[in-house]
Amino acid sequence: MTTLDNRPNTALLVIDVQNGVVAGAHERDAVVANIAGLVEKARREQVPVVWVQHSDEGLTRGSDDWRIVPELKPADTEPLVEKNYGDSFEATTLETVLSGLGVGRLVVTGAQTDACIRSTLHGALVRGYDATLVSDAHTTEDQSAWGAPPPAQVIAHTNLYWTYQSAPGRTGGTVKTAEVDFAAAS
Repeated sequence: MTTLDNRPNTALLVIDVQNGVVAGAHERDAVVANIAGLVEKARREQVPVVWVQHSDEGLTRGSDDWRIVPELKPADTEPLVEKNYGDSFEATTLETVLSGLGVGRLVVTGAQTDACIRSTLHGALVRGYDATLVSDAHTTEDQSAWGAPPPAQVIAHTNLYWTYQSAPGRTGGTVKTAEVDFAAAS
């Protein structure tokens, strides 16, 4: 139902699955495996896979921590968007990339749940996209020392509230990896 004209396509968005971002993440290996499976499925179904890679003063561009985890290999033909802010749209080429691909629906995966995932989901919805969060393909590290709930609760809460997100002409929602249907809105 996207509000974006002539944007019938769906893309898989893989956000910040980088060595330094997911090193201590909750259920890291299971989440990365789910994302890898979705990347393979998207490629088989000729659905665009768009990669997002964060850098800042704590995550230096070109460093080993900055690199995408070795289990995931972006193809040379797949767009890679570099960012410096939580919202993957903010001061990046993401909108231009998605527009060029005719994408109006995003299937969102990656890290960190309570930062870049949340910011990008909201950023997508307010910009007119439908945004589906894959409930078992996003993760975060333990921030409880700073007052946050444990990671499993952060993930569960994000899944709960995103299940019911919508705006005029746009939908949010969640789906498990095994139930992702890239053709649902195409």
